[in-house]
Amino acid sequence: MKKTEKVDFVINTLKELYPSIPVPLDHKDPYTLLIAVLLSAQSTDVKVNQITPLLFAKADNPYDMIRLSVEEIREIIKPVGLSPMKSKGIHGLSQILIDKHQGLVPQNFEDLEELPAVGHKTASVVLAQAFGIPTFPVDTHIHRLMYRWGLSTGKNVVQTERDAKRLFPKSVWNDLHLQIIWYGREYSPARGWDLNKDVITKTIGRKSVINAYEKKARKKQA
Repeated sequence: MKKTEKVDFVINTLKELYPSIPVPLDHKDPYTLLIAVLLSAQSTDVKVNQITPLLFAKADNPYDMIRLSVEEIREIIKPVGLSPMKSKGIHGLSQILIDKHQGLVPQNFEDLEELPAVGHKTASVVLAQAFGIPTFPVDTHIHRLMYRWGLSTGKNVVQTERDAKRLFPKSVWNDLHLQIIWYGREYSPARGWDLNKDVITKTIGRKSVINAYEKKARKKQA
């Protein structure tokens, strides 16, 4: 199968599986999405969705957020991990949004990535999901699947993002990155992976990945 055929197969299969695509993090506007994505670093979306209602009940905008101390924010968000860095980031970025952006979340990479605790992936998610600007945020699921599918070398997320943007049409980026995340969770996880349920990898997967899986499966049976 040619690479272009693989790409079409991925797009069409995911469209069938996920015709409507839920956004993993609960939010109501660009600011609450920004905070939720920041909190999700090295945590699960489930955990973040449990904590954000508690935080947003006290402060769901930058003006209310800076009225809380860093310590108060930290106490609320502690269960999601990395709370010292994240609480400083949330307080700091809220102040910058007020000082430099009239309290609004900026709609470009440069301004977003200048905010404390906001990296390229967080900025990409916010631009895609809050503003509909085509980006291709790469998380661990996308990084893993692009390698499994033989669509990227998988050396690092920067390379994976570059490969994804090169291979997939811009018009599908915002839907596709979410569809791949859901697919990775449901059908192609890092642990407890069952190739027989993973139709995309089974059809177009990298030979070395499939061979390694089958070798491991034979060892289990022996």
